[in-house]
Amino acid sequence: MKLRIFTEPQQGASYDDLLRVARATEDAGFDAFFRSDHYLKMGSASGLPGPTDAWITLAGLARETSRLRLGTLVTAATFRHPSVLAISAAQVDQMSGGRIEFGLGSGWYADEHTAYGIDLPPTRELFDRYTEQLQIITGLWETPDGETFCFDGEHYTLREAPGLPKPAQRPRPPVILGGTGKKRTPALAARYADEFNVPFNDIETARAQYERVADAAEAEGRGRDAIIRSAALVVAVGKDDAEVARRAAAIGREPDELRANGIAGSVAEAVDTIGRWRERTGVTRLYLQVLDLSDLEHLDLIASEVAPQLA
Repeated sequence: MKLRIFTEPQQGASYDDLLRVARATEDAGFDAFFRSDHYLKMGSASGLPGPTDAWITLAGLARETSRLRLGTLVTAATFRHPSVLAISAAQVDQMSGGRIEFGLGSGWYADEHTAYGIDLPPTRELFDRYTEQLQIITGLWETPDGETFCFDGEHYTLREAPGLPKPAQRPRPPVILGGTGKKRTPALAARYADEFNVPFNDIETARAQYERVADAAEAEGRGRDAIIRSAALVVAVGKDDAEVARRAAAIGREPDELRANGIAGSVAEAVDTIGRWRERTGVTRLYLQVLDLSDLEHLDLIASEVAPQLA
């Protein structure tokens, strides 16, 4: 079981805040540091000092960390032209020495699109564009050296693109897809995903979705276990009830609600919850959503007391 730290910088974080957490993540021995890709806060958080761009952040962290896998959960397909995104992600993969994992989603948060004047098409067109983006990005990366890539889609057209720069990882960085759509999402995952993530859902919902993805992968000619299963869950672990309550209060949540919907409570409770997830769903990676970025002792507790019991 690999534990990965996942942050939500749109709720309020500077680059220096993220760098501090990423370095603490690496020092504590976690597998990876991920961030969301949003430009507008959610809920009652202040959002100050304002948004940071996901790929600029990852470029900085690529040079200021040495071991961590780095990525987004997930990049919004609506924010960037696929060709530009392919170039950016490949460059950051080079800058990191091949440590990028590429999460891509269709985009969904209407308020941030309205706020910044970014187009958010109707659902069917949104997913059609997302599908073409995956085709283009992976196609550019996988184009053999010295050859060019062409694409004729409904929404994008490329002519003799050189498919450069190449990422450090060949033929491409791992691709992470996710969600709970029952038809098109599993089919798309079967074609492109190295990992499938179910974010912030209960065990039975996640289990059912992993099975749909496995069915689709099998139909695509891949093995049922070809795609890594992962989940994202909020985390609030403490040495005692008072510490759990303090960490829950810091992110505006109640301890019992967090126990029901995330990985929360004592160290023993956290280990038990992770064990149930692994047993029921077959997940081998968990993205721990850390919302209080000032509480680095939280990371140390999870790394020193929870993680060793998962071997």
